[in-house]
Amino acid sequence: MELVEVAPHVHACLQPDEGLGYSNSGFVDRGGGLVVDTFWDLPRTRRLVALYGSIDPRPPRRLVNTHHNGDHCWGNQLLAELGTEIIGHRLCAAWMARDVRPETFVSLCDADDASLGPMAEFVRALRRFDFRGIEPTPPTTIIDRDTDLDLGDTMARLLYVGPAHTAGDVVVHLPEEGVVFTGDILFNCCTPIGWEGTFAGWITALERLEALDPAVVVPGHGPLGDVTSLRQQREYLTYVHGEARRFFDQGLPPLEAAKRIELGPYLGWTEPERLAFQVDRAYRELRGEPWDTPVDAGRVFAEMATLREHLAARSP
Repeated sequence: MELVEVAPHVHACLQPDEGLGYSNSGFVDRGGGLVVDTFWDLPRTRRLVALYGSIDPRPPRRLVNTHHNGDHCWGNQLLAELGTEIIGHRLCAAWMARDVRPETFVSLCDADDASLGPMAEFVRALRRFDFRGIEPTPPTTIIDRDTDLDLGDTMARLLYVGPAHTAGDVVVHLPEEGVVFTGDILFNCCTPIGWEGTFAGWITALERLEALDPAVVVPGHGPLGDVTSLRQQREYLTYVHGEARRFFDQGLPPLEAAKRIELGPYLGWTEPERLAFQVDRAYRELRGEPWDTPVDAGRVFAEMATLREHLAARSP
């Protein structure tokens, strides 16, 4: 976990990209303190709070959740206990309330491997985290559209760009500092996973962020980036959707389509086998299913494991 100053009074808290759940956060030391996202478990979020406390020992005034996935909000309770106001989009709060509970992950992590079936791939990733003691704490200050936050001598713009990665995606733009905290609109140098939303919505969100021309982009996962990082992910999504459509029209099942997609430069991104999730999303769209159709995560994680073996066998 690394604290990096990306602009005066603006910091990113970066976790090394070691796969599912290793997310990033941010802190603006203005207007009483603004935190962007917490982490997936309480031990990591306690370290996050301590790092931000080394900059300003006062409890942060505000926390913005960029979306409802647990790796960006399951540490909320620790800031709520300090009196921090939690802000998020209405759909972020709604989906957080209906999402899987942490105790479900505890049970999965405690289960015998032989009993997990197609969920085994997913659970192996979960076991690197400690989900005990988490009480999901959704935003209590709800936004429905772009919203400006007065931070005293600067401004933070909360931009609603969903449904894209999820239903309630919000990014935090600091226009004067030239910084954007993207949440999971950007996975930098790592292969993205999408849950709710559409390819078109996600690509439009990336185009909007590119138009801001930020000097520094703090992604939801991966190292710090810039406008080029946003463009590269947009091009990846455009390419994968086009290839998935081609194989869908040929009648191939999603896993076979994923095996046939040539990843080229994207093969160097971490976990390229996550392509299975993007192909699954494309197929759901092409079948005309609603954008909020639940993902069969167990099945797709199993396909991801198969695709990993396939990609490894093809590597020189």
